[in-house]
Amino acid sequence: MKTLLLLCTLPPHRYDVKKMLCSLKISKFVSFSRLMCCKVSEGGEAASMIKFKETFSRRMAMAGIKPHHRIALGVSGGADSIGLCILASGWKKDALLDTDENFGCIDGLLGVVVDHRLRPESTEEAQHVCDMVFKMGIRCQIAACDWSNGRPKQGHLQEAARDKRYEIFQDVCIKEQIGVLLVAHHADDQAELFILRLSRNSGILGLAGMPFVSQLFGSCIHCYEENSSSDGILLVRPLLDLQKEDMYKICQVARQEWVEDPTNQKDVFARNRIRMSLRKVSSGVFKSELQSVISACRKTRSYVEHICGRLIDESVTVTQEGSATIDLAKLNPSKVEDIYLSKFIALVLQFVSQRHRPVRGRISRILLNYLRSSPCKTSLTAAGCFLSAVPSSRGTKILVCCSLDSPQPSRIQASPTYLFSSQQYSPFHDVVQIILEAKSHSNFLLPNALDVPLLHLTCSHEILSEAKKLNLVSESTLKSISLLQHEESKHFSVKREQNLSQELTYDTMSSSTSVREPLRYGRFCHFMNRFLIMWKLCADIAEDASLNKFNFNRCREEFNLDKLCSSCIMHTDTEVMVRHMIENDWLYLSRLSKDDVAKGCREDVVCSISAVEPKSEKISCAKYRQLSAHKALQALKSIPVSARRGLPVLVNSSDLLLSIPTIYFDHCPCLSVVAVFKPRVPLGGGYSSYH
Repeated sequence: MKTLLLLCTLPPHRYDVKKMLCSLKISKFVSFSRLMCCKVSEGGEAASMIKFKETFSRRMAMAGIKPHHRIALGVSGGADSIGLCILASGWKKDALLDTDENFGCIDGLLGVVVDHRLRPESTEEAQHVCDMVFKMGIRCQIAACDWSNGRPKQGHLQEAARDKRYEIFQDVCIKEQIGVLLVAHHADDQAELFILRLSRNSGILGLAGMPFVSQLFGSCIHCYEENSSSDGILLVRPLLDLQKEDMYKICQVARQEWVEDPTNQKDVFARNRIRMSLRKVSSGVFKSELQSVISACRKTRSYVEHICGRLIDESVTVTQEGSATIDLAKLNPSKVEDIYLSKFIALVLQFVSQRHRPVRGRISRILLNYLRSSPCKTSLTAAGCFLSAVPSSRGTKILVCCSLDSPQPSRIQASPTYLFSSQQYSPFHDVVQIILEAKSHSNFLLPNALDVPLLHLTCSHEILSEAKKLNLVSESTLKSISLLQHEESKHFSVKREQNLSQELTYDTMSSSTSVREPLRYGRFCHFMNRFLIMWKLCADIAEDASLNKFNFNRCREEFNLDKLCSSCIMHTDTEVMVRHMIENDWLYLSRLSKDDVAKGCREDVVCSISAVEPKSEKISCAKYRQLSAHKALQALKSIPVSARRGLPVLVNSSDLLLSIPTIYFDHCPCLSVVAVFKPRVPLGGGYSSYH
């Protein structure tokens, strides 16, 4: 990379990079992707650093984070993330924490630079940024993107890069055992997002923008021997009270270099267009009034989420099979306002399906009508879920279970897990304590209904008009916001028209019953982001259960395993498959329960049936399967057919049913299977704060 280093006295948005290079008559000889910048300190700015530090410390306290906590920083190299590094390192140093003996850096602080690998020079740039962060006394590492499915298309480039970036952040945090991730979003970023969502006709909840604190739930579960955690990574944005100009000042006072990416000037991306448009109309008054509107939206969202949390606690029950039951008598949906009820059902469906995006628009209205048609007499499929009346409830309760027949079902796959020793430090215990601390702060800030004037407004026009009546914005600011909304709406309309034909030709995903995921001996599998599954051999047979690789030949000789039945997993396979339950499994159980002696089994082989009836006498394997199948059928009768299909089952390479762990069926007493309903994202979506 041939990068141009300049000392600049103006913020980068005040000059045109190409014109500057041309004026220096070197643009023909210098190839670059980022401009290195370091502003010269001016008198009086050092005093403002005290204010910035106080703002940062106050926000960290609100988030419940203490200096001793282990923290990761998302670093791009821009003024925003470098400013975050300056404030975070200063905050840690002020607490007189020790340095890391291995690196000579601040203890418990890690910078993460993502190399997106979308441009040839990105790797060299990432290394330069990493070196910058190291020089600041912060341990830093580079994580590269792997675009195994191909480079994202131009129209989705920024979105795909962002998703990949956060996926990498989570992966690094887990491996480094860090529970808190700080990112450098600030007030100007919130303003851009407000205009963007305004142009997409978002409601009051969407206009609240990015949360101050939220939980990131990746596609993995963190296992500590027999225990597991899905508390996720705590994502914190401590700079939301600061503006872009403040970030330049922070770097300026610290005399710290940063980089500017010229791709941020390309108007092909919506964010860039809005950013450049905001610069044309921005003034101190405009920025202040726009933030007032955003603040009112955030206050509304905080109140709505509080009410929805209460509704969930009062009316929703989660079953061990991974379904949710809504008690309509306790919910009383006819008395619940639309804004609460739509958010409530969206959260329930997100939990059951484990999907990221909530339902909205027409689907949301259909669900509202469905909930209010009590007692429930019909069923429907929406957002990867099947909703129907709970049997014998006379329509007073609704069962919400994962649907495998929806046009776009939840992905049937085994999510990765991370295994750690129980002696190792677990950052996820810190997350629980941090959230408790943060809630103690946020409870004092929770508004009441009278303090949420925008609560009952449904469209952006009504929200802006009400903001004008409340004197949150002036007439000139209202006109500027409306103009920005109109301009970006035109771009969005054109894009929708271009993509309409493609959207109409998308193939629907089918749920194939042949989809199976391998599960090695003694390893965890997080199936469909819902069930944490592991299989082992019984302790009295396999003393080497803790080993990743099991020596089956040695065990056959030592325990005389050849005497076991021919269908025993120890005799045939070292790897089983996990899939969801199908109709043939029910028929197979029915056949087993009726057979006096299962085919292919030797009656002279005896095993303990303690898994079925503790302290019973030893019986034949065939009799064990018969009794186990009979009890499994009894358990399945209490589970609606729609919910049964979401149950995980274990099969061998020949698709022979070995276990349905959630209802305690095992084909052989030698096999010990554990299945716990451990959703990736908890009911309610996890902790978030919009204060």
